[in-house]
Amino acid sequence: MQIHYLSEKNSILNHFLAEIREVNIHKDAMRFRRNIERIGEIMAYELSKELAFEEIEVQTPLGIKKTTQITDSIVLCSILRAGLSMHLGFLNYFDQAENGFISAYRYHPNNDNYFEIKVEYQAIADINDKCVLLIDPMLATGQSIVAVYQRLVERGTPKEIHIAVTIAAPEGISYLEKHLPENYHLWIGALDEKLNEHSYIVPGLGDAGDLAYGIKL
Repeated sequence: MQIHYLSEKNSILNHFLAEIREVNIHKDAMRFRRNIERIGEIMAYELSKELAFEEIEVQTPLGIKKTTQITDSIVLCSILRAGLSMHLGFLNYFDQAENGFISAYRYHPNNDNYFEIKVEYQAIADINDKCVLLIDPMLATGQSIVAVYQRLVERGTPKEIHIAVTIAAPEGISYLEKHLPENYHLWIGALDEKLNEHSYIVPGLGDAGDLAYGIKL
């Protein structure tokens, strides 16, 4: 696994990360969604540097310009529902990408801290020999991403996997390292301290899905 910690260098990314955490700002759902979208755009730009390119010639009104363009076929796959705003940020940059959506959520059978990951709805493009970008704002335990990855590879064999998360906990990174193959990239906006007793990231920001789309039943 190759890990990219994007907040280690000062950039506008850290400004948006601060705003999605700030309790007096992130309660504005529209602003929260827009900041997550902008974080997705920044991460898409950084991730694009790892993709395959080819040289091309472009006809301008005054001549020919040699440049490069992406040759990878890209599939954006987001985990519902929290991943939707971040997905849009990636789609703003990879506007020709195919798309996929999978629902994954914590199911508490005993109404306590124990939970299982339920993977249900899925609408996924063909991923064979394509570059798959798996998008989820929060990497807490890592169980949702592993469950969705396992569902994805039942449908085909991608050329490459990139996992993009806004905020991660060390426990989630360790879980991915143990349960996913080595040949993938993990893109992290910010690395936080730990998980609490409810398996939420500390200091984190709360429930990204609820902040973006309202509290669920």
